[in-house]
Formats: sequence, C-alpha cells, structure tokens
Amino acid sequence: MEYFIVSITVLFGAGLTFFSGFGLGTLLLPVFSLFFDLPIAIGATAIVHLANNIFKFILVSKHIHLATLFRFGIPALIFAFLGSLLITSFNHSNPFLTYTLFGASFELKLINITIGTLMIFFAWLELDSRFDKLNFQKKHIPFGGMLSGFFGGISGHQGAFRAAFLAKSGLSKEEFIGTSNAVSLIVDLTRLWIYIFGFNTIIENELINVISDGQELLIIAILFAFIGTYFGKKMISKTTINSIRRIVGILLLTMGLLIFLGII
Repeated sequence: MEYFIVSITVLFGAGLTFFSGFGLGTLLLPVFSLFFDLPIAIGATAIVHLANNIFKFILVSKHIHLATLFRFGIPALIFAFLGSLLITSFNHSNPFLTYTLFGASFELKLINITIGTLMIFFAWLELDSRFDKLNFQKKHIPFGGMLSGFFGGISGHQGAFRAAFLAKSGLSKEEFIGTSNAVSLIVDLTRLWIYIFGFNTIIENELINVISDGQELLIIAILFAFIGTYFGKKMISKTTINSIRRIVGILLLTMGLLIFLGII
C-alpha cells in the first residue's frame, strides 16, 4: 500500500512542479512522514527531489537566465546552508510536551512544530489570493533568494517564494522554469549534504539505511517523479494552477497540523 500511495503522490506532484508554487517536496514530505520518522522523511524527500531536479535540469537547462540565476541562486545557496543547519540542530532537542489523545501518546518536538508550522504557512499562502497580487521588483531578487533558500534548507519549502520573486523578473515562461529549476537544484545539493552530516549519528545511520534497505521505495518514488516531470513538461501550455491550488492547499493544511501535533 505504501508503494501505491508514494507512487501516485510523486507522479502528480512532479507534474505540478512545472506550473505551481507547490513543489514535489511539499507534497512528498507529508507522505514520507507517514512511513518514516520526520528527520528521515525530510532527508528521503530531499533525495527524491534532487533526483527529479537533475532529470528536469536535463530538460530545461538550456533556458536558464544566468544573470537571474546568480542574483537569486547565490543568496539561496548561502541561506539554504543556514536553514539546513538550523533544522538539524532542532532534531537534537528533547520533547517539551507529551500528551495523550484517544488512548495514544504523542510528543511535541521542536522539529515537528517547525515543519508543521511551515507546511501550514505555505499552504495558507497558496490559498490566499492576496499573495498572488504581491509585486516584487527586480532589485528584491537577492532577498527572494534568501527567503527561498532559507525555508528550502529547513523543510524544502522553497517554491512559493521563488515563484513569487521570479514571476515579475521579466523572464519568459521557459526562462522562469529553467532558472527556477537550477536554483532548486542548488538548494537541494546544499541541504542534502547538511542533512546527511548534520543530524545526530543515529539519524545519519538510519538515513543511510533508508537509502540502502529502503531503496525500493526510493527507486519507485524517483521513477514516478521522472514520469510526472516528463508529462508535466508536456502540459505546461495546457494547464493552469487555479483548479488544483485549493485542493492541495487544504490537504497540506491538514497534514501540517498533524505533523505539528506529533500525530504523524
């Protein structure tokens, strides 16, 4: 059953990355959190997201706008490093509250509260039409890189701010997609490196075990990410995000609350 859930989620999630502020990691993280502890889910999501971005890079790299990439990508790299360090440090903190609900015990941990809050926040952004009306000038592009990189480093939520700041940068649709992908790839490489070596030894070993022992699930996720990416690219000119944003946003609000409460 877990293979089916992950496969379907990755398939549609990868397709959505081409024309939505929601990224593959945003959709896959709550799914992986159903099967792994949250730190492992974050790392496993980053692996699949990176593999998908590499594949997407092959498809759209010729459209990268280099000047925008440097102005946005360098700040994104630096702040992705900082965000990754921050979330790995949270994993070392002890639970500060244990509670019982319907006979089951749950723990409130700083890492769960952080990830859950970010999921709720970014889902709210996608549901709030006022966010679409924000206009960021070209001079704000480096600041957008900082925000996108920082939150991308923490939880992988880099797409919303990246889309918001690059949407008004004067790029064509193809340049926007190519440049966004390159930035996302930079952030993924940075955060995954920190995740592997920044979590405590037990988490590092468990993440390595997931890569080896749980490689079937990861391989399936990566494969369906490639399929979704391929067909998503074919649908760029035929699909808009308005019909799916609310459904995905409500789902993420729910999952974010469950992660916040330590239920999943």
